[in-house]
Amino acid sequence: MVRPLWPLSLFGPVPSRRLGQSLGINNIPPKVCTYSCIYCQLGRTSTMQVDRQVFHEPQSVFQTVQERVGKAREASETVDYLAFVPDGEPTLDINLGKELELLKRLNLPTAVITNTSLIWRPDVRQDLMAADWVSLKVDAVDEAVWRQIDRPHGSLDVASILEGAMAFASDYRGELVTETMLVVGVNDGETQLRALGGFLARLQPERAYLSVPTRPPAESWAQAPNEETVHRAYHILSKDLDQVEYLVGYEGNAFAFTGDLEKDLLSITAVHPMRKEAVSDYLARAGADWPAVHRLVAQGELVEVEHAGHTFYLRRLGGRSTSNSGCSSASS
Repeated sequence: MVRPLWPLSLFGPVPSRRLGQSLGINNIPPKVCTYSCIYCQLGRTSTMQVDRQVFHEPQSVFQTVQERVGKAREASETVDYLAFVPDGEPTLDINLGKELELLKRLNLPTAVITNTSLIWRPDVRQDLMAADWVSLKVDAVDEAVWRQIDRPHGSLDVASILEGAMAFASDYRGELVTETMLVVGVNDGETQLRALGGFLARLQPERAYLSVPTRPPAESWAQAPNEETVHRAYHILSKDLDQVEYLVGYEGNAFAFTGDLEKDLLSITAVHPMRKEAVSDYLARAGADWPAVHRLVAQGELVEVEHAGHTFYLRRLGGRSTSNSGCSSASS
């Protein structure tokens, strides 16, 4: 069955801890993915699949992004990267490579944040070659731990994925980074981290990021390790790698406003949940006030969640549970 074309969604520019001010390209419907990670900020996966398909016409993607970049520049907003970071796995889009090639016309660097699950496919590796910056998620190299934390589609196996990642790294000429999400009691043990470090030493990314859940997760028990554990993980990986960095800080409040307050808030919070103080700053810069937010909450389009002493606003999606109050979450 071929899924109907789905309207492309853009968000931002938003502050990214890796890419400066990035314009997010949401090229996958919520929540179509190859994984159903325990820490995902978008909740459990509603449609698990591994087959690539058409979601958009490449020329339409280019035109939509071109228009948004123009509006951002008119509003004096900086765009540092065009980033594919959608509500599902971006490499499920069979036109991803063509879209990346077209976006080169805008003279802005492109990025893809992938969960790495389809990197064993030669066509996926070829598509990703067109990006200037690629992040490969590697949460675990042990099969059992990988299945526990990422909860993959049943047809996938970690050995093929790791082999595909090595093949990609050997040919890729852009900036390659990795990200590992640490969840307490799952993949933060010394044995798992040493095995991960050994693999990353062979992969040789330019930078290996260690992140922890910072937003409400799919499973309430998927919590962040304490600072001592994260620090230990940093030192274990640093024995094998030159550049290891934490990815655990708050991004700040510098969200861009492009003209349609409610549409922008829903676009941003679909992929990038916002703290209350960030929403407040955003409203002030847009010349608006809280009734607009309260209206979206009353209509059931935004969800207000308390987590780790902060209030977050998240767009309600089909795969997201509203019972995650007080939980840790995925980082982006």
